[in-house]
Amino acid sequence: MVTAGEAKMDSKHEVLRLNLRTRVEEPAGSGQWKEVVAPKDLAPAETALLLCDVWDKHWCQGANERLAKLLPRMAEVVKFLRSKGVLIIHAPSDTMKFYEGTPQRQRAQAAPPVKLPEPKKLPDPPLPIDASDQGCTEDPPCRVYGAWKSEHPAIEIAEPDAVTDKGGEVYSLLQQRGIKTLLIFGVHTNMCVLHRSFAIKQMTRWGVPCVLVRDLTDTMYNPKRPPHVPHDKGTELVVEFIEKHWCPTVLSDDLLRVHPQTEPIKR
Repeated sequence: MVTAGEAKMDSKHEVLRLNLRTRVEEPAGSGQWKEVVAPKDLAPAETALLLCDVWDKHWCQGANERLAKLLPRMAEVVKFLRSKGVLIIHAPSDTMKFYEGTPQRQRAQAAPPVKLPEPKKLPDPPLPIDASDQGCTEDPPCRVYGAWKSEHPAIEIAEPDAVTDKGGEVYSLLQQRGIKTLLIFGVHTNMCVLHRSFAIKQMTRWGVPCVLVRDLTDTMYNPKRPPHVPHDKGTELVVEFIEKHWCPTVLSDDLLRVHPQTEPIKR
């Protein structure tokens, strides 16, 4: 909960104090992974939050039901971070026609194009779950089709936000605003959240520090497929995979608190 004293603070002198979780292999090559949690302060003006494919509708009914449980918290985090000066980037893939001509879409398009850096060559081990069947949990499986038309209406798209589904536009926006950290939540962790042009793998390869909000994401995973674990456990395995190989994660609780900046932020 945010205290009254925190609410009155000048946003220019506030920080987001995150507890970033990663996993480190000790000793190297042993296959034994240790959970490590480290504090990190972020300046709101140097932070962006990207919503990955939080669509109005998915072709899988199970995916819709799981997202519905996350939407209230997602909307709360978006509203709070926006009020503190964090840039909100809505990235509902394949729906840009819906937003054509809006100020938020134009804002992303108007960011001066930046020459993209040479992508870093990073290890890319296989995912710990098998979603080769598209991950639908329904029986019989739902029909695959382009069900989405826009972002889910439960999430407000406000005046200062940006809308894009293009990695180059996201990167240019971040550079234009001096953004140093990209928070990401949305669906689905083992698919779009990792593999879109604006998502964790590509942004990390371009040198953008990313942080996954691990309690505001979900996988497409059918427990009938390897490793034959419950759906929620499959999501946990993908989150752990990201913490091992790609970027830290954080809980949404950390994003709903601000603290006075008492010393320079360590980069």
